[in-house]
Amino acid sequence: MGSDRKTAKVNRFRRISGQVQGIAQMVADDRYCIEILHQIQAVKAALARAESEVLRDHAACCVAEAIASGDPVAQQTKLDEIVDLFDKTKR
Repeated sequence: MGSDRKTAKVNRFRRISGQVQGIAQMVADDRYCIEILHQIQAVKAALARAESEVLRDHAACCVAEAIASGDPVAQQTKLDEIVDLFDKTKR
């Protein structure tokens, strides 16, 4: 992964962290519940976008390397990792 992509991802997670801290402050300040829920939805959407970015990088780098290696064990391992990941999201 290029350093620009890494920096962008780190910055994205820092923004999400700031959003979560902001939600905690909203709760502490007794803000209106619907306002808090809107912010929670925004964080969930931001995390979903970040998850997609990390998954895209994993496929472009790690999975692509396993395929290029021609090693069936490495290929199966990468496939199993992705399947396991999606299985966990169903629970």
